[in-house]
Amino acid sequence: MIFLSSKWSLGTMSFLQSSLLILLVVSTTSWCQTKASDGTQFPWNNMRLPEHIIPVHYDLMIHANLTTLTFKGTTAVDIIASQATDAIILHSHHLQISKATLKKGAGETQSEEPLRVLEHPSHEQIALLALKPLVVGLLYTVVIDYAGNLSESFHGFYKSTYKTKEGEVRILASTQFEPTAARMAFPCFDEPAFKASFSIKIRREPRHLAISNMPLVKSVTVAEGLIEDHFDVTVKMSTYLVAFIVSDFKSISKMTKSGVKVSVYAVPDKINQADYALDAAVTLLEFYEDYFSIPYPLPKQDLAAIPDFQSGAMENWGLTTYRESSLLFDAEKSSASSKLGITMIVSHELAHQWFGNLVTMEWWNDLWLNEGFAKFMEFVSVSVTHPELKVEDIFLGKCFDAMEVDALNSSHPVSTPVENPAQIREMFDEVSYEKGSCILNMLRDYLGADAFKSGIVHYLQKYSYKNTKNEDLWNSMASICPTDSTQGMEGFCSRGQHSSSSSHWKQEGLDVKAMMNTWTLQKGFPLITITVRGRNVHMKQEHYMKGSAGTPETGYLWHVPLTFITSKSDSAHRFLLKTKTDVLILPEEVEWIKFNVGMNGYYIVHYEDDGWDSLTSLLKGTHTAISSNDRASLINNAFQLVSIGKLPIEKALNLTLYLKHEMEIMPVFQGLNELIPMYKLMEKRDMNEVETQFKAFLIRLLQGLIDTQTWTDEGSISERMLRAQLLLLACVRKYQPCVQRAERHFREWKEAHGNLSLPSDVTMAVFAVGAQTPEGWDFLYNKYQSSLSSTEKNQIEFALCVSQNKEKLQWLLDQSFKGEGIKTQEFPSILTTVGRNPVGYPLAWQFLRENWNKLIAKFGLGSSSIAHMVAGTTNQFSTRARLEEVKGFFSSLKENGSQLRCVQQTIETIEENIRWMDKNFDRIRVWLQNEHLELL
Repeated sequence: MIFLSSKWSLGTMSFLQSSLLILLVVSTTSWCQTKASDGTQFPWNNMRLPEHIIPVHYDLMIHANLTTLTFKGTTAVDIIASQATDAIILHSHHLQISKATLKKGAGETQSEEPLRVLEHPSHEQIALLALKPLVVGLLYTVVIDYAGNLSESFHGFYKSTYKTKEGEVRILASTQFEPTAARMAFPCFDEPAFKASFSIKIRREPRHLAISNMPLVKSVTVAEGLIEDHFDVTVKMSTYLVAFIVSDFKSISKMTKSGVKVSVYAVPDKINQADYALDAAVTLLEFYEDYFSIPYPLPKQDLAAIPDFQSGAMENWGLTTYRESSLLFDAEKSSASSKLGITMIVSHELAHQWFGNLVTMEWWNDLWLNEGFAKFMEFVSVSVTHPELKVEDIFLGKCFDAMEVDALNSSHPVSTPVENPAQIREMFDEVSYEKGSCILNMLRDYLGADAFKSGIVHYLQKYSYKNTKNEDLWNSMASICPTDSTQGMEGFCSRGQHSSSSSHWKQEGLDVKAMMNTWTLQKGFPLITITVRGRNVHMKQEHYMKGSAGTPETGYLWHVPLTFITSKSDSAHRFLLKTKTDVLILPEEVEWIKFNVGMNGYYIVHYEDDGWDSLTSLLKGTHTAISSNDRASLINNAFQLVSIGKLPIEKALNLTLYLKHEMEIMPVFQGLNELIPMYKLMEKRDMNEVETQFKAFLIRLLQGLIDTQTWTDEGSISERMLRAQLLLLACVRKYQPCVQRAERHFREWKEAHGNLSLPSDVTMAVFAVGAQTPEGWDFLYNKYQSSLSSTEKNQIEFALCVSQNKEKLQWLLDQSFKGEGIKTQEFPSILTTVGRNPVGYPLAWQFLRENWNKLIAKFGLGSSSIAHMVAGTTNQFSTRARLEEVKGFFSSLKENGSQLRCVQQTIETIEENIRWMDKNFDRIRVWLQNEHLELL
């Protein structure tokens, strides 16, 4: 699954997601008594299901009525008991069960008996009680008849709607089961380790089409106006991957080289936007079959664009589902970042067909085995299949987003115990996705691409159709290494002296498991401090953590695969730092040394003495002597060090002055990611004078680059994304040459009734300027209603949110939350963007508080959407009064939100903001008045 963090990166801090986890380990088959909903004793008291009933196969029949918005179903599940028991415990949530029976044997000897049903709503479980204990090892079939309402949220079997060009509202029904919502569509053993096969039948009206994980085998008319579609039996898989859709979608199809039929489904008015995703999916599926050396095991792969969708996409086996903006590409209006985003998301979901679907984590504590890998494979696959997208330009920036969260005390290890559904939902965060992918990238860089690939192919082949734990992956990596090998990839499987110009480099044979446990079983990441004394380089590691001086030392140590280049050698040297301190000896003295080459390592570096000065001089003189990723990492690390008092703010700001000569996307974006949040903090306090000076400084710093931007769609994807962000920044910051040009474009576009084709790279800037007048705002809102382009709608949405008119902003929040005119799926982005608006942030914070219970009902406690909204409305506060307000509100929620990790994170972030402003604000004011700026 792809969760959406910020749709618009400009001016946003990293979105902090997830929450405090309470560990309740379930191991025993405990029969402590719990009351069922009717007052009877419920025979099981754990959140996790007992392990002694194993599902083998499900026969599902689902009949959805899209007029009454209800559905009926029958689930027949074949089970085997591994110990005698008269209670069958499984999951069911918001389903009305009318009948349950137990069948034994086959043919004429088959017997049938009724089962008594007990419900335990708070655990989302039911108990089916048999008259006598089940016989161990015998195959039984449990048959359950039930009914339910189509969900009004975005999970389970839920209702979605769309408007045709003619204005007719049409209804469809789709599923989103990950992590714990299959139980909302059919009673089941809804845990990832209970893998089974599924035979699915869907009843529908003739005007509708049904699709599911497998191809259609036959359609039978069961009554007048009612057709039953029978789908082929699935492979063995987890319940959260089951999917079915009843709709009037249209589709287009192609075959892969190996004969897999790939189709894209969308609403009829948008099927003409499906071609790009279809071609990308075919190319990527062929790449993965080749890379993993395992054929895709199903005969087809459908990609469906759903009009209402909470996250970005979902990897249901054979039927991946997407937000329309994550799949549909309008060749005329879609932006460069949209093309990149669609390619990455499709590659992510298709990677899951192996990582996640074929091999699945045993429990949600190891979700990163699914999501970290799929995120990492986006980079591996797209860099090969679509080299023109330059995915490497943005992939590693995601590691900084993860570090923003991972630097807090409220972070969590990549692999973390979880139990209830809210805790499970909280695992879908930056740590599972981005940090997971970053540490895999670091391992690949260390082992070498070929050795790494051999390890993961071995892992996939060994555990196909099975479930795994963290250690299974590391054991697979280690097993490709011959025990006495003296050869292999650099730094891998070698013993004795390593051929390197670093005389200190010694390799004792690599213990992948011991190394990677330091990255997955403890939270956070290391700060490496480098002190150069002649030819000796002294290295020290410590846990980097933001917070007051009173934050306790964790004493964590990592096995850090360090890399470095120097003024005398631009080839990367390697050193595995396992201890708190160590020394390496260079062949000769150097003017500068830069660690973490290409940003491949998940750590930050501090250079003692004049180390930072020499690197700042390097950037000022010949910044291209090091790669753009290295330049971006220096910018990031400098400001991270300011936060913990290791580097004065003046030195970090001085380092950014070189950006007036920078042309590459990564360092410029990283500069914006560090500098914009500074004035965003000032905007929420009465600091107008310094805030205005700081904004002017930022525009002056980038003015040369802004002025060279053409108002076209020319250039590479990276150049186009850079242009879109720079022009938007310039216009929002009221840089007059930009504003005047945008006003002219907007006037012409408006006069052409919005039918003039604007270059998509400049559209966001043009709309943001146009929305500043009431007439322009209204015109944009009306255009939004008729637009069929996701990119155009997102651009208009952003423009509406940056209005300085409070009434318009309040109306926008109300309408999008109700789903009137703007779909509710857009609400988290709208709330967050209004929350970043200097005029709108009090409205956003108030809206969150007043509507909290409704938000939880719609988006789900612990979901990334809720985390996104909490962070987006509060984490730029920097006063003690606001801190108390935030603490007071969330503590009043009790179990309805006070325990969420995103709440701990935002409180920590506000505390950090207060400390940061107290320490640095006056120094920034003085620095801005200083002669530095004459250099600009």
